[in-house]
Amino acid sequence: MSDKISFDPYETLHKFSLLWEKQVNDFIYLWTNNKEFVKMTNLGTDIHARYLETFKKNQEALASVLNLPTKSDVINVANLTIQTEEKIEVLEEQMWNLQDSMKLQGKDIESVVEVSKEIIKLTKQLKSELVKTKKELTDSKNLQLELQEMKFELVKLNNFKAEFESLRGLIEKGNDADRELTEAGSRK
Repeated sequence: MSDKISFDPYETLHKFSLLWEKQVNDFIYLWTNNKEFVKMTNLGTDIHARYLETFKKNQEALASVLNLPTKSDVINVANLTIQTEEKIEVLEEQMWNLQDSMKLQGKDIESVVEVSKEIIKLTKQLKSELVKTKKELTDSKNLQLELQEMKFELVKLNNFKAEFESLRGLIEKGNDADRELTEAGSRK
């Protein structure tokens, strides 16, 4: 019983398909190896290409009359959409850069405002000190004038003292001369 060979339909089918494939390949090779067949195929391809071109033109003309989009219209729209998206991305990036630069400028402006406030504060202080200095200068000029007047008065007083001293000396001399005369008159 083990000597009996079992029937496998798949094996038979496989052999049949290999044989059929070989015969079809040989047939195709014979046709494609023929120059006349190649010329006819080339001619058929050219005619088919012209037919497709004419069909495409007619289809576009009909689509334009019916106001329907063609494949090329859809491709153009897709390209325009892609270009638009790229431009929008570039614009967004530029806007972000502008926002960043505006933030930096805002910070710079804030620092300038703070410095300006400090400068204004210092200017006010300097102005008040200038007013005080002017007042002190005026007071010191007045004091200088008063000191000059006092100096002038002291010079007058010194002159008066000198005259007074000379008068006193003369009076004492006069008193001494009167005493001598009185003594001389009493001795006589």
